[in-house]
Amino acid sequence: MNTTDVGRIGERIAEKALRKEGMKVLDRNYRFGHWEIDLILWERKTGTIVFAEVKARSESTIGLPREAVTYTKQKHLRRAAEAYCLQNGYAEYPVRFDVVEVWLESKHVERIENAF
Repeated sequence: MNTTDVGRIGERIAEKALRKEGMKVLDRNYRFGHWEIDLILWERKTGTIVFAEVKARSESTIGLPREAVTYTKQKHLRRAAEAYCLQNGYAEYPVRFDVVEVWLESKHVERIENAF
């Protein structure tokens, strides 16, 4: 399985878990230039637009998936999120950036709210 396959599977698992938490998916794999946001969600209970970066790993991988969300990646996600909000009329809504870790073998999902 290549990294693209791992990412797609992880995103599907993450999306299912987030829907169970009551979130509504607004967009998937939104691209702005070279940058991509994995999942864009609406958190109904808080009225917040959530930009989720999904990181999937196998159980045998050393290190935490969240460690792959570097400062540079965060900066790119913020720029892409700003473009998304401006293009879709969400400029006045509160936003949040979450990192969603997915462990493929166990399908364990952990969401880090306000990750950055």
